[in-house]
Amino acid sequence: MTTFALVGAGPGLGLATARRFGAAGHSVALISRSAERLDSLTAELASDGIQARGFTADVLDPASLTAALQDAAGTLGPIEILQHSPVPRADFMKPVLDTHADDLDAPLAFSVKGPLTCVNAVLPGMRALGRGTLLFVNGGSAVRPNTAVAGTSIAFAAESAYAHMLHDALAPENIHAAQLIVPGAIRPDAEHSSPDALAQRLYDIHTERTGFRHYAEPMPE
Repeated sequence: MTTFALVGAGPGLGLATARRFGAAGHSVALISRSAERLDSLTAELASDGIQARGFTADVLDPASLTAALQDAAGTLGPIEILQHSPVPRADFMKPVLDTHADDLDAPLAFSVKGPLTCVNAVLPGMRALGRGTLLFVNGGSAVRPNTAVAGTSIAFAAESAYAHMLHDALAPENIHAAQLIVPGAIRPDAEHSSPDALAQRLYDIHTERTGFRHYAEPMPE
């Protein structure tokens, strides 16, 4: 049995994707800073018959991320699918004219160093399996910079570039890197951007393995 590892586990999209990949037969590794949240999520998944474990780590702490992913693989089985979708902090979203050099340290660590750390941790296992999927979930500012949220616009653009390079470099090894852009808010009543709809879309991206960038719905003009 292989493992679906979710970095940024939460009760919305995270729980929905964990359910979808768990229902397909994967063990589920949930990674979050909050041990209390992890306990709640793993209990919900267990009630659905899904094998899940929580591992505490902070996206801004590379050592804890690496340890959590290595522990997950050792406990649950090799990680075949990695989803990186933590929610950025509110202080990453200053207007561009109020943003200074130091304001970018945390957003870039969160959206570039965090994913890079995760990929480096899971890549040896994927290579040993001979397959793998790397899923990156970003908001619309990743492809259309927004002057109101400069930190995430800059950091998401850098994450997009890194993920796209992974897509090109790893394709010959049967490891598929892809990005899902969610232009607006994730809402339970949204046709294409509800947690369940997005979870299915991410599962389809994993199984169909076509192209790098995908959109949950068209970007507004």
